[in-house]
Amino acid sequence: MDVREQVAHQRVELEAAVAKALEVAGKQADAAEVAINKTTGISVSTRMCEVENVEFNSDGALGITVYRGNRKGSASTSDLSEAAIAQTVAAALDIANYTSEDPFAGPGPAELMARNIPDLDLFHPDEPEPDRAAAIAIAAEEAALAFDPRVKQSDGASYDSHYGVRVYGNSHGMLASYASSRHSISCCVISEGKNGNMERDYSYTTSRLASDMWTPERVGRHAAERTVSRIDPQKLTTREAPVMFAADVATGLFGHLVMGISGANLYRKSSFLLDKLGEQIFPEWLNISERPHILRGMASTPFDSEGLATFDREIITGGALQTYLLTSYAARKMKMQPTGHAGGIHNWMVSSTGESFEQMLKKMDRGLLVTELMGQGVNIITGDYSRGAAGFWVENGQIQYPVSEITIAGNLKDMMQNIVAIGSDTETRSQILTGSMLLDSMKIAGE
Repeated sequence: MDVREQVAHQRVELEAAVAKALEVAGKQADAAEVAINKTTGISVSTRMCEVENVEFNSDGALGITVYRGNRKGSASTSDLSEAAIAQTVAAALDIANYTSEDPFAGPGPAELMARNIPDLDLFHPDEPEPDRAAAIAIAAEEAALAFDPRVKQSDGASYDSHYGVRVYGNSHGMLASYASSRHSISCCVISEGKNGNMERDYSYTTSRLASDMWTPERVGRHAAERTVSRIDPQKLTTREAPVMFAADVATGLFGHLVMGISGANLYRKSSFLLDKLGEQIFPEWLNISERPHILRGMASTPFDSEGLATFDREIITGGALQTYLLTSYAARKMKMQPTGHAGGIHNWMVSSTGESFEQMLKKMDRGLLVTELMGQGVNIITGDYSRGAAGFWVENGQIQYPVSEITIAGNLKDMMQNIVAIGSDTETRSQILTGSMLLDSMKIAGE
C-alpha cells in the first residue's frame, strides 16, 4: 500500500472516530466539536556534513469540546478505540460541570459551515529514506562551505518532510477532512571577518511539493551569501532616515496588522486599530487580498479550525480596512459575523508598486536596509515599535556596508501610513506574500 492509499484509509478511520465522538457527545451535551490533526513525517538534521539527528514523527490527538448550556469542557485522547472516545467525552462533560458560564461559547453558526470541500492540491507526500534526507541536508552544507573561504563552519542544515490529515466535525452536521504535505530544507552557516568577529545567517525553502523547493545547493549558497555579506559590520550614529525592510522582514510588519485586527485583541480593547474598520490606515495605493483557495498555497485551507468555510476576502482596499479577523467567539462578543479566521490567516497578497529590489534601493537613495529584526519591542495596544535591527547602509541607491547593533523605532500607525513603495520581489515562503517595503522615515538609534 503506497502513501496515498494509506492516507485515504487513515482519513476514513479518523472520520469514523470523529463521527463516533460526536454521536456519544450528542446524547449528553447540547453541542459538541471534535477535531484531529494526524501528522506523519521525518526530520533529519546535520552539522558539518555529518548526521546529527534523525526523527520519525507520527502523532495526533482527538480533541473533544462539549457545551452544556453556557458551560464548556474539553478533553483529548490519542487512543481512538470506542471505549477511549467514550471516556474522553465523559471527561469533557465532567470538566464542563466546573467551568464558569459564558454566553458567547459554542460552535460557529451552522449556516457558515463548509459544506463543499474544494480540492486545493495540498497533498504531495515525499517520504524520503533517512539516507536521502541526510544527503539533501549535507548537499546544502557543502554548497555553503564551498561558497567562500570566509565561511568557516556550518551551524547545521535540515530536511523535513511531513504529511497529515485534518478532520473536523461538530453537532451542526459538519464533518470534513483533507490531507496536506509540507517539505523544507534549511541551512545556517558562520563566517569570520578580518577582526575575528563571527557572523551567522541562514536560508530556507519550503513547499507543499518537494520538487517545487529550491535545490539544496541554492539554499546553501544563499545562506553563505547572506552570511558573508554581513562580515565586519559598522555602527551608525543616531539619526532619522528612510528605512527599507527586505521582503522576508516586511512580512512581520503585516503580521502586526494581523494582531491589530484580530478579534481577541479587539474585544479586549487592546489593539492600536480599535474602531478603525472602514478607515484609511495605509496609503491609498495599497491593497491586501486574502486568497484561501490558491492551489498548493502554504496557507490554503478549505475551512478554518471551527469548520467555517473560507472565502476570498479583501482585507485592505484603497488603504482602508475592510474587515476584522473574527472567530465565532469574538464575533459574538462584538455582535458581528465570524470571518473564518480561527487558526490564522490564509494567503495574504499585498499589492506592489512594481519596483525591483534594486529599483527600491535607488528610490530610497540614502537610508537603512533592514534584513534582520531582534527583540519583542512591539506594543499592540499603543502601536509603539522599537526593535533591534541589522542590515546595510545605502548611499546613492547602492549598498555600502553592513551595519549592526542599532535600534529602529516608530509607531505602527505612522509606519503603515508612511509606506512609500512595496517591491515586486515577493516573499513566497510565508502566509503573507509581500515584496520589500520602503518607509519614508524612522528613528535609528546607534552610537
